[in-house]
Amino acid sequence: MKRLQELTRIDTRLVVRDFADPALAAALAETEVLITGWGCPHIDADVLTAMPRLRTVLHAAGSVRHLIGEAFWRRGLAISSAAQANALPVAEYALSAILLAGKAAFTLSQRYRLDQDRPGATDIAALGNLGRRVGVIGASRVGRRLLELLQPFDLEVSLHDPYVDDATAVALGAVPLPLDDLLRGSDIVTLHAPDTAETYRMLDRARLALIPDGGVLVNTARGNLVDHEALTDELVSGRISAILDVTEPEPLPAGSPLFHLPNVFLTPHIAGSLGNELERLGRVVVEELERLATGLPLVHEVRQADLATSA
Repeated sequence: MKRLQELTRIDTRLVVRDFADPALAAALAETEVLITGWGCPHIDADVLTAMPRLRTVLHAAGSVRHLIGEAFWRRGLAISSAAQANALPVAEYALSAILLAGKAAFTLSQRYRLDQDRPGATDIAALGNLGRRVGVIGASRVGRRLLELLQPFDLEVSLHDPYVDDATAVALGAVPLPLDDLLRGSDIVTLHAPDTAETYRMLDRARLALIPDGGVLVNTARGNLVDHEALTDELVSGRISAILDVTEPEPLPAGSPLFHLPNVFLTPHIAGSLGNELERLGRVVVEELERLATGLPLVHEVRQADLATSA
């Protein structure tokens, strides 16, 4: 906040919750830079009319897909996102999930709590992370950071991303594979694709069936990348396991069987930035504002064309 005050004229007490609030009209009319975050109201044509001096939006969060629309692009405005910073804790969560899944840590923890005894040799014979096959779907910001984090481990990593060529996949430390082949050949599948029309329920019933028996699905991306009914059937059957930070719907209804299955580990959408990690998002916004003030280009600018292939 100190750096913001040094760079701009800012009312540190002003938080906009409704752009249509008449009490905000004077402040909006003078606004040149708008700092937004999760929960910000949609910036539609009427909002833009109320801010004739607006030049730039700096989003202290990830995706801007639902924040702006055609009216924003028609005005020729610039928008920057802290998605790169938000990708870091998501990738860290995914890495942790993968390594713990390789040890069946979540399932064995529940069994240990109930039985109060160590598992038998046959229960753990197939566990471990040496040579474990990990399939990464999506070389997004999160996916690329995860691929970096996976490199020190003795894992066999494959990647599916239709926008990444084979040479780039190899440079990222992964074997490029078509989606169906990746699913068939992975012990652990981790989702990092964007939420687009093409990726909606990309893991349908037929594709979920390709995951080998005993496989694990990790989803820290979006719940609607997976056919929820089909996934529920697979999990209820016990054929595969899942570590889910996102679901469809979200939150799950109170009667969902996923809350009680021993082969499902649920977290309430915590993989992204929270707590002290929010400082990264604020730092990105301030650094972008410093660039604006000195006439430098934005580093994390989002362009309209980017939204076709990113979150």
